[in-house]
Parts: sequence; structure tokens; C-alpha cells
Amino acid sequence: MNRRMQQDVLVVGGGVVGATCALALAQRGLAVSLIEAGPPPHWSASEPDLRVYAFAPDNAALLDSLSVWQPVLQRRAQAYRRMRVWDAAGGDALEFDADALGRAQLGWIVENNLLAERLWAALDAAGVSVHAGSAVEEMEQDVDDVRLRLGDGSRLQGRLLVAADGAQSRLRAQLGLSVQAHDYAQRGLVAFVATAQPHQHTAWQRFLPSGPLALLPFTEGRSSIVWTLPSAEAERLLAVDDSHFNDALTRAFGGRLGDMQLLSPRAAFPLRRQLADDYLCGRTLLIGDAAHVVHPLAGQGVNLGLRDVAALCALVDDAGKRGKDWASPHRLQRWSRQRRSEVATAAYAFDGINRLFSNDEMHTSLLRGPLLGLAGKLPPLVNLLWRKAAGS
Repeated sequence: MNRRMQQDVLVVGGGVVGATCALALAQRGLAVSLIEAGPPPHWSASEPDLRVYAFAPDNAALLDSLSVWQPVLQRRAQAYRRMRVWDAAGGDALEFDADALGRAQLGWIVENNLLAERLWAALDAAGVSVHAGSAVEEMEQDVDDVRLRLGDGSRLQGRLLVAADGAQSRLRAQLGLSVQAHDYAQRGLVAFVATAQPHQHTAWQRFLPSGPLALLPFTEGRSSIVWTLPSAEAERLLAVDDSHFNDALTRAFGGRLGDMQLLSPRAAFPLRRQLADDYLCGRTLLIGDAAHVVHPLAGQGVNLGLRDVAALCALVDDAGKRGKDWASPHRLQRWSRQRRSEVATAAYAFDGINRLFSNDEMHTSLLRGPLLGLAGKLPPLVNLLWRKAAGS
């Protein structure tokens, strides 16, 4: 157990982003270890996971290249063909339509646990060395490599450490990397609901003064909600009985799909913007929530994390074509700068949208609805907005 295992890459954190990173790099011929403090992920078809993602086409293509996407689709993934965004204060809606954009669908709604389980199922065949149920106890690095000691006594050594251990990353803290954080004083309330009218394979979002309410198609007769609320109001709605919650939700959605009824327990999570000042420290990279947390109103959290992975894969591929060292400091630094710039731009854009729409100030209320509708009447702008969301 004290023998040191030499690898190219050590990935700490076995969630969707970390597991994708380990799998993608292993399939590129690198020797990879994945370290996850918790047990392997488990998905149950009969118990839907409340944590769902609006999965973008570029990331579906990434998982397809890893032979993971088709197994996900075969189990449960809901394609959506339209998006409709409107303001409760009035004005026309901003709409995205797959037919108008020349696509079969705009994206898919997929459960976190399903994605993670299918990724883990592919790790062994790709040659990833998996260490589950054992946390990192010690970490040290120098100019050439990183060394880890795990709780079970295992010792690992690699040329690169990828920290994908979440928003409260212990590795980030140990490295002394600071973060710029902003608490929105909001919580995202999630649940599954039934609607009187079909969801129409449409992702809906209504902006309210208290925060946006998103309704995402999940299966026939079932949708997922992500309701952004002031923290105190979220706590109140977690505590009321189902009947009162159903009434409040139906009103908040403007009755657009008729009466709504809870089909699951409710949960809520605090919302914040959190950006690491740097994504690189020596031989360690931060990816996913360890590097960045953004407001969920655009559904881009996991998509941004997987784009971290795609950019890292592109770095490895480019170095291979040029016969260069993929782990050279200047390549890693360039990756860090590019990813932080792209994510910061997106994070502050989401922040601005949330500030604009999550208030009842009269002048902004009079303007924002018509402006949203006007944007929807400009096809080039609609196309541009969609391409950004889709990772094009």
C-alpha cells in the first residue's frame, strides 16, 4: 500500500466533470488515476435524481466521443426542441426553436447520477485506475510532478493534478488559491412536478421580481423546476404543505401550463457566484465547480465545467500533433488564462441578467419585457445567443 504509483494525470473528484476528464485523458493514451472520497455513483430509474442538467450539444458530442452518450440516451434523457423566456412584468417572449435553428433538438435534460454512473462504467475499460472511498490526506508538488497520499495508505505520483473536488475544494484551499465570491442571498428550489397541460418538449423560464422560475421537460407528464427565490422565501416554501406549494407554484408560473402538482420531495441550495483567481498553481489545475460556480439561470454550470475538460483535451491533442510536451508550463498557463476569461465573461453576464430581472424597480420593469421581446424578433441575435449557449 505504500508503493508509489506513477501516472501522467491524477484527477481528484469523481463527479460528472472529474470522471469525464479522467475518461477523456485516458482515451488519449495517458495513464490516469481517479480519486473520489465517496462511494461510486448510483442511478435508479425508479427514483429520479432531483439534480438535473440542461445538457448542451457540444458536451453531448464530447460524451459521444467517449462512447458514453448513447448509453445515457438509452436510459433516460429528455430532448427539448424549444425554449421560451418571458418576463412577468409584460412584453413578448424570447423564443428559440430547433426547426428555425436547423437542429433536431436544442439540448437534453439529464440527471446528474445517470451521467456520473455511465461515466464510471466506462473507466475500467479505458484503463483508469480508480480509488473510491479514500480521500487525499497529503499533497505536495514541485516543478516536475505532484505526489499524493490517500487515506488508505496509497501513494500516487503524476505529472499533473486535476482538482475537480467541488465548490468547497480542499485542494484549492491547500494550494492557497483565493476566490472572488458573491452571495446572491437566494436559493434554488428544485422538485419534480406534473402540469395540467403537456410540457411541449419546451424549456420554459419566467422572470419574476424574486428571481427566475425555470420549468424543464423531464419525461412525459413530468417536469423539473428550478425556482430562484430569496433565501427566506425558499425556506418558507420548503415548509408549507403540498397544496399550498402547488398553488404558489402555479401562480408564479402564470398558469401557463395549468395547475401544477408536486411529484417529489423539495430541496433547495444556496446560490452564489464564485470564481477562483487562478485555475493553475504549479502542476495543479482547477476545473468545474472547484474553479467556478455561476448562477443557474442559464443552466450553464456543468456545461462550463465540461468545456474545461474539452479545452484540456484540445491542449493534449494539439501538443501530440506538434510532437510537443502536453504538460509544459506555458501550455497549462495558456489553458488557464483562456478558460478563466471565458468563464468570467459568462459568470458576470449571468450576474447582470439576474440583477436586471430579479427586482421590481418600476423603470426597469417597464423596459425589460419589451427588450426581451424585441431580442426575440431579431433572428441574427437569437442565433448568436443560441450558439453561445450551445458552445458553438
